[in-house]
Amino acid sequence: MRYNTLGRTGIKVSEICLGTMTWGSQNTPIEAHGQLDYAVERGVNFIDTAELYPTTPLSAETYGNTERIIGDWLVGRRRRDDVVLATKVAGPGRPYIRNGGPMTPEGIDEALDASLMRLKTDYVDLYQLHWPNRGHYHFRNAWSYDPSRQDKEHVAADLKAILDKLGDLVKAGKIRAIGLSNDTAWGAMKMLDLSERHGLPRIASIQNEYNLLYRAFDLDLAELSHHEDVGLLAYSPLAAGLLTGKYLDGARPAGSRLSINGDLGGRFTPHQEPAVAAYVALAREHGLDPAQMALAFCLTRPFMASVIIGATSIPQLKTDIGAADVTLSQDVLNGIRRLHRLYPAPI
Repeated sequence: MRYNTLGRTGIKVSEICLGTMTWGSQNTPIEAHGQLDYAVERGVNFIDTAELYPTTPLSAETYGNTERIIGDWLVGRRRRDDVVLATKVAGPGRPYIRNGGPMTPEGIDEALDASLMRLKTDYVDLYQLHWPNRGHYHFRNAWSYDPSRQDKEHVAADLKAILDKLGDLVKAGKIRAIGLSNDTAWGAMKMLDLSERHGLPRIASIQNEYNLLYRAFDLDLAELSHHEDVGLLAYSPLAAGLLTGKYLDGARPAGSRLSINGDLGGRFTPHQEPAVAAYVALAREHGLDPAQMALAFCLTRPFMASVIIGATSIPQLKTDIGAADVTLSQDVLNGIRRLHRLYPAPI
């Protein structure tokens, strides 16, 4: 396992991060604790969660349960000092989370205190804004995204107030570092500008979707990452399981995410099928597991701080963590480049 520095913080994180959003819905606490044990034994020191989790499906009844499961493991195994723990405060839109309202300084206080209680710790290493108040193009919103409707003065004041609050929480020792999620190049750059002008905490990372089927980060955000030392924490590196090939030809394995939520967060469309089939064929042509090829490609990207994997079983977890030991040949990389030109935006 290799380790990268999170932004300019000095915090070292494993290049594979253990995602947790199935814990408490698709996975029981016992299964989740088994995944944590397995991953940590193999060098994974980075755990990512959110107040919102678990997903598949999201519900008021299960809200916060993933953090509770992690907290029980941290205390039971006495491993808090051995892991880098990341969680997130939810943005607007869920009625059962602070009445669905936007993030506010007061709401962040409330959310973090509740997360710390569930996680049974007095600090988190990385606290992330799950999605911005102003809207974004992620979660398949690219086709309707229109930032021209944003109120410039309101957005600027909102970001400053949020960053002020995060600064207070860093000073209080409740947070070591801050990050964004589902944000844009402008959003990240604006936060960096505010932090530099006002002596506030600097964002260390941005957690956005990145995989062979969705590579928006390759453009402006990659440039920002290089010049500003803001690494990507890639979520859905297997495109919610599409890139394993298990859903090809209409398959819906029992217990899989597709069998539960129906469209994989908008990813399961007719456009993805030929692209997925081509990437799976490329992997098999070179004797590679399709999932490991997809993950290993993510690990080659120069802006990558950590790739967030998620599994519902130990065999899946073993495959995913094993991608850290896979080196892609130039022939494979050339094949990926060719397929990306053919299928630039299939989801």
